[in-house]
Amino acid sequence: MGQKELETGFNQILEGNKDWMNFVEKDTTGRFQQLSKGQSPEILWIGCADSRVPANELTGKKPGEVFVHRNIANMCVHSDMSMLAVLDYAVNVLKVKHIIVAGHYGCGGVAASLSSQQYGIIDNWLCHIKDVYRLHAEEIDQIQDVEEKANKLVELNVKEQVFNLTSTSIVQNAWKNGADLAIHGMVINIGTGQLIDLDTTFTNNEGMAKVFAYK
Repeated sequence: MGQKELETGFNQILEGNKDWMNFVEKDTTGRFQQLSKGQSPEILWIGCADSRVPANELTGKKPGEVFVHRNIANMCVHSDMSMLAVLDYAVNVLKVKHIIVAGHYGCGGVAASLSSQQYGIIDNWLCHIKDVYRLHAEEIDQIQDVEEKANKLVELNVKEQVFNLTSTSIVQNAWKNGADLAIHGMVINIGTGQLIDLDTTFTNNEGMAKVFAYK
């Protein structure tokens, strides 16, 4: 891509913004004026950084209704200060009611974690997904089809990240203090747009092993 193509691409971004400004100007609901004063979303969406899985469009929500954190393969790593900062703000300041961990079939990060190929610095991030594979290797290795194997790991990864969230002091203290907070695990079928509930919902730490459940 040459300099001219780069300039054209950037100008398209600016033109797109003009279209959006025109839409905002003509909106008569007053919602954008209200949004300029603050936000009060009820949903925290932790999703993949993949460009094909935008949170608002998938949930049918408007601007201001979904607080979003995205990274490669929708990971909730206990040492990731970026994720923890978003989680803390969403739970303790915005008082969200629902946290959705959303993976998607055909996830490149998950597929890459199943190979022994090196990709660069991202390999260190993918090790977290490899850990999920390690926990479920027997089940995953029984699947012969490569795509189905990766999709199974997508589902198992979502469930593991949901559990990682439930074991944070941020979430457990919110429950301890009586907050109405539910954590859900879901998977997106990009081809159909369906958001699939994995029946992995937590509203408290009951049933968790004692080593994970704070008092």
